[in-house]
Amino acid sequence: MLSFEEIRNNAAINIYIAQADLTLNALGFTEHSFAHVTKVAETAANILSQLGFSERKIELAKIAGYMHDIGNIVNRLEHAQSGAVMAFRILDKLNMPPEDIATVVTAIGNHDEGSGIPVNPVAAALILADKSDVRRSRVRGTDEFNFDIHDRVNFSVISSKLVIEKENKVIRLVMEIDTKYGSVMDYFEIFLERMVLCRKAAERLEMSFKLEINNQQLI
Repeated sequence: MLSFEEIRNNAAINIYIAQADLTLNALGFTEHSFAHVTKVAETAANILSQLGFSERKIELAKIAGYMHDIGNIVNRLEHAQSGAVMAFRILDKLNMPPEDIATVVTAIGNHDEGSGIPVNPVAAALILADKSDVRRSRVRGTDEFNFDIHDRVNFSVISSKLVIEKENKVIRLVMEIDTKYGSVMDYFEIFLERMVLCRKAAERLEMSFKLEINNQQLI
């Protein structure tokens, strides 16, 4: 069985991740390199682990999380679909079983809020992990005068954590925001569609989704 460690140490995959991030840097997007994809992989795996899914499903969630943004090497537009096609070719060449390829490709192809649907647990975990990775360190520059709204919102986030309350059947995104840089309304202006997708992802896992910012529950 192809493992996450083999994927993480694959030279070609790492080149695609690095180049995809360079492309997004040129376009003015926040960090989408190894810090992001590693965090997403670990968070997606943790979600399924805490909810009692099989070790293989957890491993596939880590693989999908690590590879989910490689489509940005092609274009930011429809990068989820481009990434799914790329992942299929890569994983097929690495002799991953078809049923595992199907799970990973489906998750990658459905992780973007523009067109994504949490069609299986791995896809749902990937969505929640990806959309909850909002943090100051993802902002590339330090000149506040040149920040756009995405930079301001990410820079405003002092802390962010995804809390799994299995007994209460709740997945809670808990954030602390410094309103000097971005308001709660700014967050909703750019991330509302992502939060709606997170709610659907939580429901796919038979959980509900809650958003808490500065000790106030907003969703």
